[in-house]
Amino acid sequence: MLEVSANQTITKADAFISVEGLCKSFGGQVLYDNFNLSLPNNSIVSVFGPNGCGKSTLLNMVSGLMPCDRGNILINNKPIRRARIGYVFQNYRDSLFPWLSAFDNIAYPLQVKGVSARECKQRVERLITTFDIKLDLKRYPYSFSGGQQQLVSILRALVADPEVLFLDEPFSALDYETTLFVRQKLQEIFMATSVPMFMVVHNLEEAVYSADLILLLSKRPTRLVKAVHFNAPRPRMPETLSDPEFIEVSRYCLEVFRQEMRK
Repeated sequence: MLEVSANQTITKADAFISVEGLCKSFGGQVLYDNFNLSLPNNSIVSVFGPNGCGKSTLLNMVSGLMPCDRGNILINNKPIRRARIGYVFQNYRDSLFPWLSAFDNIAYPLQVKGVSARECKQRVERLITTFDIKLDLKRYPYSFSGGQQQLVSILRALVADPEVLFLDEPFSALDYETTLFVRQKLQEIFMATSVPMFMVVHNLEEAVYSADLILLLSKRPTRLVKAVHFNAPRPRMPETLSDPEFIEVSRYCLEVFRQEMRK
């Protein structure tokens, strides 16, 4: 049997994302109480846990989209407000502007910052070329498939050169074929840029396959039960799903999850 690495060993000094003393309650019900987390750079981190444990809430607090009640969050040793973040929303259809072309959707973060039209065009075209994206950017989002719309969302999150990319269940609204396509593109993006990714995933197989570090959360009040490393080389292929290490890490994560659900 393979040995599963299940310890959170990233120190505060080495952490790219550092969360200390995080507290959050809704309607008097405690969701997070003195929650701490240290995440490495140049890695894909997935978050998995029971329904209602606050996975997306954690993502939104760490990314700065939602305030915490108490606590300190640093990204690359800076407060959130000073960090460059990219965010891919779960509902990509609603997050894209239907009245804008795919090009203008991707370029929107740059346009808001006042970047010139010429530089916007250059940076969008560079993204498209780098990742071999074959889309007619003059078309509107509603004319694309779900996977293509999600890809436009991801490119929009990347165009402003973020320090970290947050993804809230990026595969949950996609069929399996489209999931394979988006999964491959995310890997290509990560391998080309090394931009760290922090994603919420609702499927355990996907959480293990995509990530270098899988965070397993508890029921409320939510705590980190285990941080499990998966060291398979990239690019990961469909064959990875039958690799002994993938099977063992998935088995271990499932057992941790089942134990937590029995409590």
